[in-house]
Amino acid sequence: MESNRDKQESSDSGEGSKGKMTLSLALVTLISAFGSSFQYGYNVSVINSPAPYMQDFYNQTYIDRNGVPMDEGFQTLLWSLTVSMYPLGGFFGSLMVGPLVNNCGRKGTLLINNLFSIAAAVLMGTSELAKTFEVIILSRVIMGIYAGLASNVVPMFLGEMAPKNLRGAVGVVPQLFITVGILVAQILGLDSILGNAKGKALAWEVFCGLHWGKISPSHHLVSFVAGWPVLLGLTGIPSVIQLLTLPFFPESPRYLLIQKGNEEQARQALKTLRGWDDVDDEIEEMRQEDQSEKEEGQLSVFSLCTFRGLRWQLISIVVMMMGQQLSGVNAVFYYADRIFQSAGVESNNVQYVTVSTGAINVVMTCLAVFIVESLGRRILLLAGFGLCCGSCAVLTLALNLQSTVSWMSYLSIVCVIIYIIGHAIGASPIPFVMITEMFLQSSRPAAFMVGGSVHWLCNFTVGLVFLYMEAGLGAYSFLIFCAICLVTMVYIFFIVPETKNKTFMEINRIMAKRNKVEIQTEKEELMDFHAIAAKQAQKKEISNSEL
Repeated sequence: MESNRDKQESSDSGEGSKGKMTLSLALVTLISAFGSSFQYGYNVSVINSPAPYMQDFYNQTYIDRNGVPMDEGFQTLLWSLTVSMYPLGGFFGSLMVGPLVNNCGRKGTLLINNLFSIAAAVLMGTSELAKTFEVIILSRVIMGIYAGLASNVVPMFLGEMAPKNLRGAVGVVPQLFITVGILVAQILGLDSILGNAKGKALAWEVFCGLHWGKISPSHHLVSFVAGWPVLLGLTGIPSVIQLLTLPFFPESPRYLLIQKGNEEQARQALKTLRGWDDVDDEIEEMRQEDQSEKEEGQLSVFSLCTFRGLRWQLISIVVMMMGQQLSGVNAVFYYADRIFQSAGVESNNVQYVTVSTGAINVVMTCLAVFIVESLGRRILLLAGFGLCCGSCAVLTLALNLQSTVSWMSYLSIVCVIIYIIGHAIGASPIPFVMITEMFLQSSRPAAFMVGGSVHWLCNFTVGLVFLYMEAGLGAYSFLIFCAICLVTMVYIFFIVPETKNKTFMEINRIMAKRNKVEIQTEKEELMDFHAIAAKQAQKKEISNSEL
C-alpha cells in the first residue's frame, strides 16, 4: 500500500510539473551553449590545422631574438606545452567551479568566465604582431581555465533550469555546441581560409595602404581576415555576444530558492522560463529538496568523497568521466588522417575528409538531443560505449591487415565513422547530464568539480601518453581503448540507474537504496511542513466525523 501510494504521488507530481520548450528556455540554452560550450570545442581543434605555420613563427621569433634557429627538441617542447596547457588549464578551471557557482551563481559565473576568453582572444590575436610566442602558451592556459569552468557550469545551469521531461535534451545541447565548435574550427582552419601564415604582414600592409590610399577597403577586408592569429582570436566573439545578452535572462531558480533563500525571485524566474504563472509544484519540490538537505549544508569535495550517502553516485561519475576520455576518442581522430590516406585519399584532400568526420559528429550529437528523452540515458550510454568498444576491436584487426588485404582500409574508415557515432550519441554528452541528475543542490557543485577534474586530467594524460603508446604498440593501442569501453559499459549496465523523467529527489531515493542509506519517511514522501499539517488536519476531520 505504501509503495503504491508513493507511486501515485510521484506520477501525479510528474504530470503537474511537465514542462514545454518555451522561447525563454530555448534562448537561454542557445546563448549559454554558444557563448561557452562552443568555445570549448573550438579551442580543442583550432591549433591543429595551422600547427606548421605556428611552429614556423616560434622558430622565426627565436631567430630574430637570438640569431640562430631554435633547437628541434626545444621546439617540440614548446609545441607540446602549447597543446597540453589547454587541458591542464581545464583542470584548474574545474577546481574553481564550486567557489564561483556558490558565491556568484550559475549565470554570474558564466558572465565572469567570459573575461578569461576575451583576454585570451586578444592576446592570441595580437601575438604575431607582438612577436611573442610565450603569450600563446599563456593564452592556452587561460582558455583552458575558461573551458574548465564552461564545461561544468553550463550543464549545471541548464540542468537546473529545464523541466524534468526536457532535462536530458537541454543537457545534451552543450555537447552539441562543443561538436559545432570543433567543426567550425576545422572549416576555418582549412588552408584556403584561415589556416595559413598571412596574418602580420598583410595586416600591416592593409593599414599602410588604407592610410596612404593605395588600396581599397575591399582589399583591406580580404587581407585582414587571413592568417592563424585571426583564427585564434575569433574565439572572443561568442563571449562578447554572451556578455551582452545573458544578463537579460534569469538565474537558476534552484540556486535562487535553495541557496539564496529568495522564493520570490525563484518564482519569477520559473514563470519566465515556463511561460505560465502556476509554478507552485516546482517551487514545492525545491522547498522539499531544501528541507531534506538543511542538515548537510553545502558539501565540500572532501565531504563528498567521504559521505556514504553519495558513494555510488561519486564512483559512477568518476567511471563515466574516465571512460569518456580514456576510450580513445583523441586517438581515433589522430589516426583518422593516416587511415584516410591508406584508403587512397590524397594528402591535400585529407583535411576536407577530416571536416566531414566533424560534420558526422555534429549530426549524431544533434540526434542525441532528440532521442535522449525517448530512449533514456542508460540506453544511449550502453549503445555509445558498445559501438566504441566494437569499432576499436575491429579497427585493430583492420589496421594490422590493411597492408595485405586491400579492402581492410575501407573497413578502417567504417570503424572510424561508427566510433564517432557511438561517442557522439552516448559517451560524450550523457555523463555531464548524469552529474546534474544524480546529485542534489548541496552536493552538485562539488560533484561537478570532481567530474570535471577527472575529465580534464584524463584528457591531459591521454595527450601525454598516447604518442608513446602509439610508438610502442601501434594499432594494438586500440585494444586498450576497447577494454576501457567494455569495463565502462559493464559498470553502467549493473550500477547506473535510468534517470529519465524523474525529479532530483526521486533519483536520490533510487541511489539511497544502492548506498544502503535510510531516508526519513517525511523526506521520502516529499512532504514539507505545510503538507504534513494539512494531512493532520484532514485526519482530525475524519475522526470527528466518525465520533
